[in-house]
Amino acid sequence: MFTSPRSSAPRRALAAAGTAAVLALTLAACGSDDSKDSSMPGMHHGSGSAAASSSSPSSSGRFNGADVTFAQQMIPHHQQAVEMAELAEGRAFDPDVKDLAAAIEKAQDPEISTMRGWLKSWGKPGSSTASGMPGMPHGAGGTDMAGMMSDEHMTALKAAQGTAFDKMFAQMMIDHHEGAITMAQDEQKSGRSADAKKLAGTVITNQTAEIAKMNRILGRL
Repeated sequence: MFTSPRSSAPRRALAAAGTAAVLALTLAACGSDDSKDSSMPGMHHGSGSAAASSSSPSSSGRFNGADVTFAQQMIPHHQQAVEMAELAEGRAFDPDVKDLAAAIEKAQDPEISTMRGWLKSWGKPGSSTASGMPGMPHGAGGTDMAGMMSDEHMTALKAAQGTAFDKMFAQMMIDHHEGAITMAQDEQKSGRSADAKKLAGTVITNQTAEIAKMNRILGRL
């Protein structure tokens, strides 16, 4: 707002000048609409600032390379755990092993979907190439991800039945879980994404408890 002048003539002159200034700013703003930055020149507060602040924490500000690596590697890691758990149906004998396998499926399938969503929102590939996906080598044969089973291990598990399957499943899943815990601990140390670090904490808590359960199962088989 302008300061009210003492005479009407200066007031009209100032009003005209103000109107011209506003029109100039408006035309300048319209000329910049096609640019990537749609905020008006000089407008850093109010609604323009609110819109910018809601999108300004760009992806690079919410995650880092450790978060991407965690998601890209934990997805195939979880997929192999789910594959192992699915084998329990029709092969496992011990009811606790069956219950544990069902719990692993129930927990890790949604986590896979969550991590895929992160990578999509970050504009990153869904997984690394040697990732334990169907048709890809497992373990030391194809990836350095901790705890991943080799093709030979997976073939042996598929061939096992009854108590032999229960023991092999528990032993292999303990190794698999320990690898996942190591990956999750790395994420908590080096990651930036609050959501990814929270999921890493969930992995550590849940899979540590499952390792203890599997050790008890092995102790009585």
